[in-house]
Amino acid sequence: MIDIEDVARDVVDAAIKVHIALGPGLLESAYRECHAFELRKRGRIVLTEVKLPLVYDGNRIDVGYKLDELVDDLIIVENKVVETLHPVHQAQLMTYLKLSGKQIGFLLNWNVKRMKDGIRRVVYNLATPSPYPSGKYPPRPSRCAKRNLAFLAG
Repeated sequence: MIDIEDVARDVVDAAIKVHIALGPGLLESAYRECHAFELRKRGRIVLTEVKLPLVYDGNRIDVGYKLDELVDDLIIVENKVVETLHPVHQAQLMTYLKLSGKQIGFLLNWNVKRMKDGIRRVVYNLATPSPYPSGKYPPRPSRCAKRNLAFLAG
């Protein structure tokens, strides 16, 4: 069984190593590919530019969502080269986590002097509790996320 925290450490360590070697100022695609390469050297399975369909009314709909990196089928990595990370960047990653059923993602902003200042870990709680009293209404887990998982698996 793969420990998700070991994968998370590799994501961060690989990002720091790539940033030390390349510094800021390159295209997002350069960092994505070098980061994926570094993770593969560490034995991780990394898919890049993974299409993420939306499941609506039982149908897979391609709306253009793409994960920059999917590491060991556990962690989503979104790469940015921006002056500052904004709430919209975190919202994008939260959407990807929700639709994919993954719990942990990283926003990596490569446009920083020190990479540790450009790393943001984002956690999506798959078991968000219902605001209703127990037994009155059924809990509302994301059916959309479950359907997306089923379609992605098969």
